Amino acid sequence: MVYRALGIMSGSSLDGLDMALVEFQEVAGKWVYSVKASDCYPYNLEWKTKLGSAINLSAFNYQLLHCEYGHYIGREVNRFVEANQLPYQIQLIASHGHTTFHVPAKKMTAQLGDGAAIAAITGVNVVSDLRGMDIALGGQGAPIVPIGEKLLWPDYKLLLNIGGIANISLNDVSTTIAFDICAANRVLNLLANEAGKEFDENGAIAATGYVQEELLVKLNSLEYYGQPYPKSLANNFGTDLVYKLIKNSAYSIPDSLCTYVEHISIQVRNAIESIKAGSSFATSGSRLLVTGGGAHNLFLIERLRNLLSHENIELVVPEKELIDYKEAIVMALIGVLRWREENNTLASVTGALRNSIGGAVWIGQEA
Repeated sequence: MVYRALGIMSGSSLDGLDMALVEFQEVAGKWVYSVKASDCYPYNLEWKTKLGSAINLSAFNYQLLHCEYGHYIGREVNRFVEANQLPYQIQLIASHGHTTFHVPAKKMTAQLGDGAAIAAITGVNVVSDLRGMDIALGGQGAPIVPIGEKLLWPDYKLLLNIGGIANISLNDVSTTIAFDICAANRVLNLLANEAGKEFDENGAIAATGYVQEELLVKLNSLEYYGQPYPKSLANNFGTDLVYKLIKNSAYSIPDSLCTYVEHISIQVRNAIESIKAGSSFATSGSRLLVTGGGAHNLFLIERLRNLLSHENIELVVPEKELIDYKEAIVMALIGVLRWREENNTLASVTGALRNSIGGAVWIGQEA
């Protein structure tokens, strides 16, 4: 059977809504896919402010924003449909929402974006609240993409996504391991904002700076990095802890960016080493698929290549569509798996009691 699902992702970098309409088919137990349309609808300043400050709202105002944002997503989906001439071609919408609170230790995670509102506005069936079941089962609820990586890109054993948060996956024959590595683009973008830029294009500003060893040591000594996986990060790790630490060090923006690029690169290398130490997988000779906005940062990719060359790991940066929309593609697949009532979250990744079928279903179609 062929499924046409729209995956929607809002990352912690607050760039905008990533959308990908994907056609899936399971053939002899293997999934194949084709992206029919994709786009990113940037947030304006108002929405960046609303989403960025949501954790400071009262409970009542937070719920109002949850509903408002759901209606906003619905309208943006309708705009996507009209722009790409896709009326009646979407069977299912899978919306990740925008993560605000994420406290797995308390069995709680929250993503803004009311699924019922999306279904009501679009008239299409919707799957939302994708992490809730795993969290309830004692898991981290993150990373959420490894099920898609396992099913859609089985030829890659190592996969790195560099978004607002960087995370890594190992797809071995016997198991799947994945975890959040460190804050990434969220911190880089905040630093670039201070230089009057939305982001550091190609890492050009960072390339003019110098690594400040004292700051690098402080960053690499943060408690999270010593914790064993499974583990995950909330958005405020980057904004409230890392960014403030960098600012308190009072280095120039180029030096701060250069140092943080080095920090990300070191933590990626350390993450791969921890995977190698904690499993029977031999990473040497592996190919590492790199996606997410950070894959466009040429300076960061250069530093990663340099550090990982000693591990005999080849970095593969794919075509732009996969770099930019991999997470949206996976959200679409997660929605399809939920619709089929099949596991879409892996306990080996999250540390939950068992694999689970995550997502709330909202019927947008009229009976």
